Amino acid sequence: MKLAIFGATGPTGLALTAQALEAGHEVTALARNPARMTISHSELRVIEGNALDLAAVEKTVAGSEAVLSCLGIKPFAEKATQSRAGSNIIAAMKKCGVRRLIVETAYGVGESLELASVGMRMVFKFLLSWTYNDKEIEEREIKASGLDWTIVRPTALLSGPRTGKYRVGDDLRLGIGSKIDRADVADFMLKQLTSKEWLRRAPTITK
Repeated sequence: MKLAIFGATGPTGLALTAQALEAGHEVTALARNPARMTISHSELRVIEGNALDLAAVEKTVAGSEAVLSCLGIKPFAEKATQSRAGSNIIAAMKKCGVRRLIVETAYGVGESLELASVGMRMVFKFLLSWTYNDKEIEEREIKASGLDWTIVRPTALLSGPRTGKYRVGDDLRLGIGSKIDRADVADFMLKQLTSKEWLRRAPTITK
């Protein structure tokens, strides 16, 4: 399958790109700094550009069969960057006729906030509001897009190896110690390419 991946040079994105290539997919990745792409493969094409630039996003999406995004926001970065990039991805997909969208956000966004422990809710509200508010906007736009979307909400992210052993659900009540390896998030995201189980749903993934 021909895939467009955004956030491909980040920790989760690198795992996702590597696993996608290993599975035989063709990958086009958008990167602000292509030198951060540590993977070299005959089926990998890296486009230099910013997800806030609609033209660059359209170039990345064109010719793909599905789009996956692991974009995030760095602390103290410009506000609303993730939702603005998400809007560009949605617009490009509609223009290019691509329907399948799989996006990583976070546990505690949207309706999952009510399932989180009191401690987690305090962290989201007071320590991570700078990113969670933007993810809320992004999720609302995805849900209203009319595309065939799946939103993936991981708990705290680790950098361990892929295990294939994790819990997935849209009704998980979790505490502050809940964690998941990025490689397993990537594993789950790729599996959604051939599954309709979580179509137009926003499951949480955790160990």
